[in-house]
Amino acid sequence: MKKSDVLDLIKYHFSGKEKEFRNQSVSIAREFDRTGDTQLAQYVMGLISQNDRFVPQSEENSGYLTPMELSITALPLPLPIMHDLKGIINAINHNIGINKFLLVGPPGTGKTESVKQMARIIQRELLIVDFSNIVDSKLGQTAKNIVKLFDEINNLPVPSNYIILFDEIDSIVLDRINQNDLREMGRVTSAFLKELDKLNSDIVLMSTTNLFDNLDKAVIRRFDAVINFDRYTDDDRIEVATVILNEMLRQFKGVARDLRLFKKIIGSSNPIPNPGDLRNLIRSSLAFSDPADPHDYQRRLLRNLHQGRTLSVLQLSKLGFTVREIEILTGISKSSVSRELSGD
Repeated sequence: MKKSDVLDLIKYHFSGKEKEFRNQSVSIAREFDRTGDTQLAQYVMGLISQNDRFVPQSEENSGYLTPMELSITALPLPLPIMHDLKGIINAINHNIGINKFLLVGPPGTGKTESVKQMARIIQRELLIVDFSNIVDSKLGQTAKNIVKLFDEINNLPVPSNYIILFDEIDSIVLDRINQNDLREMGRVTSAFLKELDKLNSDIVLMSTTNLFDNLDKAVIRRFDAVINFDRYTDDDRIEVATVILNEMLRQFKGVARDLRLFKKIIGSSNPIPNPGDLRNLIRSSLAFSDPADPHDYQRRLLRNLHQGRTLSVLQLSKLGFTVREIEILTGISKSSVSRELSGD
């Protein structure tokens, strides 16, 4: 970090230039991240995200767009998805008008997190659309709000500095044919289509959905690329879980680091949860574990993956756990486990 960066930061603060102050802070955090000081970068970004004074719009801000904290934590993804995301980044960097992307797949597959990562990589501000301020019960008002939203997007200062995220876009553009209130849904979707066609080509728009099959087909055709996140194999999920565990173990001392056993615990689940659910399961198992028992989180994780059930010695054996591993997971001595398995 240069001395001039610190001087600019102080100058922006005392001049009351909130946007410049925040942008400079983000730039400094990215420099820390680039040079390997990830923890400090994460700390700076955390402080920025707590500052609710910054708004990217004018003083007449409608509240449709909200700044979103960028992600600098590891994002393990299957190679096919990684290649597609690199393709998105390349398309944006070439600046040839390919700027609308739809990320589809079940919850917890990394769609929203991927948008955060791409925003960090290409160094753009990430603004998420707040649907709670757009959807209105008054007839025709939601369509009017969409027009206002896109007007706000197209008039952002320096459009090439932003990514706009429509997270769970199905909230406003589900298939018009399958809706009960056909007229209102038709108005909303038509307004969205018209405004999407007028989107400033310097703005990158990314959308996510868990309900791809229910989206209006005309909406899908408006996107330059559709990326399918439903491409995890069981091996992918186990490897993702391992990355998540290694990341979280930095915060926990004295816990067992038996990755072979950990992978078998994850693999014992049928089906294996998606990454978002795995992260929650691993985090809660570690958080609630007994600090004096290095194996407690492993037992908790096993129970959580099996709907709270405590598996028997025989069940664990059928799942491929060794006598030593069964001893760890049940607290029953190896000799007793062996006798039970032999039928004595």
